[in-house]
Amino acid sequence: MARSLIGALVRSGGDASRIAVAEPNADLRKALAHDFGVEVHTQARAAAEGADAIVLAVKPQVLAAVCAEVAEVVRAQRPLLISIAAGIRIAQIQAWLGGEFAIVRAMPNTPALIGAGASGMIANAAANAQQRASAEAILGAAGSTAWISREELMDTVTALSGSGPAYFFLLVEALEDAAVAQGLPRETARALATQTCLGAGRMLVEDGEAPTVLRERVTSPGGTTAAALDAFAAGGLRELVSAAVAAATRRGRELSNPS
Repeated sequence: MARSLIGALVRSGGDASRIAVAEPNADLRKALAHDFGVEVHTQARAAAEGADAIVLAVKPQVLAAVCAEVAEVVRAQRPLLISIAAGIRIAQIQAWLGGEFAIVRAMPNTPALIGAGASGMIANAAANAQQRASAEAILGAAGSTAWISREELMDTVTALSGSGPAYFFLLVEALEDAAVAQGLPRETARALATQTCLGAGRMLVEDGEAPTVLRERVTSPGGTTAAALDAFAAGGLRELVSAAVAAATRRGRELSNPS
């Protein structure tokens, strides 16, 4: 995800020379420098020196150690901190850093790899309007952003957009398999299912209508689409989706609890 954000920032016109990255893996460090022209370091503290904003793009289990490494720099410079570590609360980050600092917690998703991500964001009271705008610009380089009002809702954001691409891929898998079962060659089924979902997604974004309206437009009474939607309803699709998102939200809440 860090590589996705770096690439998105550079592609959108950001100055690569102003981006410093800490990467302990030598091969990955070399690749980042080569591919994007960014400044690379082996230690987080070195990358954080002089930064106006620090993006904590690390796995949750190592975030405490990273915070300990950069804490002195953060206390001296008081930069904006943006965390994309899943499940880690703002209060935990502040405790690890040893003070109250401007922090934005964000949950991007994997389509950020192609600049089509979706990020839910929450800022603490210490983050001013300019810092919120900076966070939005950084995450927005990789897709769309949405602010939430309460941090506990980040667990729902994780369940919706963070995990959501996997739900979508599962649907495409199911459509492909169903078409193959009806006799279509797999290659044809995959091509049609993929393009259909891409086109439907673009319509949602570009048309601006609610999904209910778009669904009704393509559903003729007594037609093929209506027959399929009746089968979905009989199988409890809405209830199943609700249960799935609730399960992911509960799991996110469990992961967010301080250990």
